[in-house]
Amino acid sequence: MLRVWAASKSAGLLDRHNRRGTAFSYQEDTSPALAVSITMPPRTASWNSDSGLLPIFQMNVPEGEMRERLKRTFAKATGTFDDLDLLGVVGRSQIGRLRYTAPDAELNEEVPFQSVDEILRARRGGDLIEYLLDRFAQNSGISGVQPKVMIRGEHVPKDGKSSVQGATHIVKFWSSEYPELAANEHFCLRAAAHAGLVIVKNELSEDGTALVVERFDRRADGTYIGFEDFCVLNALGTEAKYNGGYETRLFKRITEFFAQQSPAERLAALATAYRIFVLNCMLGNGDAHLKNFGVIYEDAVSPLRLAPVYDIVTTRAYLPKDAMALTLNGSTSWPEKKALVALGQTRCNMRAEEVRKTIEQVADAVADTRPALQAYFNDRSDRKEVGDGILRVWEEGLKRIGGEFGPAAKAEAVPDTSAQ
Repeated sequence: MLRVWAASKSAGLLDRHNRRGTAFSYQEDTSPALAVSITMPPRTASWNSDSGLLPIFQMNVPEGEMRERLKRTFAKATGTFDDLDLLGVVGRSQIGRLRYTAPDAELNEEVPFQSVDEILRARRGGDLIEYLLDRFAQNSGISGVQPKVMIRGEHVPKDGKSSVQGATHIVKFWSSEYPELAANEHFCLRAAAHAGLVIVKNELSEDGTALVVERFDRRADGTYIGFEDFCVLNALGTEAKYNGGYETRLFKRITEFFAQQSPAERLAALATAYRIFVLNCMLGNGDAHLKNFGVIYEDAVSPLRLAPVYDIVTTRAYLPKDAMALTLNGSTSWPEKKALVALGQTRCNMRAEEVRKTIEQVADAVADTRPALQAYFNDRSDRKEVGDGILRVWEEGLKRIGGEFGPAAKAEAVPDTSAQ
């Protein structure tokens, strides 16, 4: 059994239910603002799942290598090691405002300090990765298959009066299977910023080993705001993150969850999501699944905002035949401009001129980011092939979607490296 905390206040208890499920019960008089999810308002009856954790509690459960590492470390102590056990291990340090402890324990989130500058300047490669994984695995309540940890990159003053005790940054690495993934994401995020999108603040280490991302769910005083991904908003577990179509799983859900906000706010959210989607298509990001879109909020009854852009990469540089993560018009094939125009008008209530301008601005942003990406890989001759692969995918996206816009001409001016 685990105690669930919302915004540092006890909200209820999470326990096993039947043989495979779990149940969450709110404690008496929990206010609507302290709801653990905007999909789960306080009520007398428990919220039950017949299989595993409810989506909000599953949202930050580590995956892949991190999960296996924690399982090897803690399975002997627990006897079993299911998602509830894993949540108990990483529960004190999570993305968003929820935390988990033993029922009778106090909430005390203390993540060790790690100099961000040391990571950015280090040239220890695999040794640095192993060091960070060993030291911070238990403090890393964050999902994702690729290795990543959460660290506290801000000092606590000697007087101990600072509230900054939790993780302030996420450190992401690339493996031999996906070389230069950190740089790939860094430049994709730069393209997003050029396209007028709010992105997570990030820095690439000098040797390209790591990407250090500043958390977007923290306030200046060190406390945390709410975050929920679109698996949660669709009442789906992590394993279903690739299920369904963008029309329903993303754009319809935004319309529904922003329904209580002003029409202007709802339309702005749809237009932003559309811009992100067009960018993903142009960059060849086949991993734009439901967990890579989210909303943030101050508390469970306050207005929603789309989360900043995060986890965006050109997957087709490694998997040339990679398709979209979800479907559009029933297909995972990369859409042409005509399909994107129709999506903007029918699902996002955008005017034709607004759709045209969005596509043009995204295309300009991708084209304008190309020189910096090319310069980075020109300085890394042993990795130039990776950079050429990313550039080819971007060029294809510009030509397929950019159409008659200016970036098409910019793309044509860049030498084709495919024959080199």
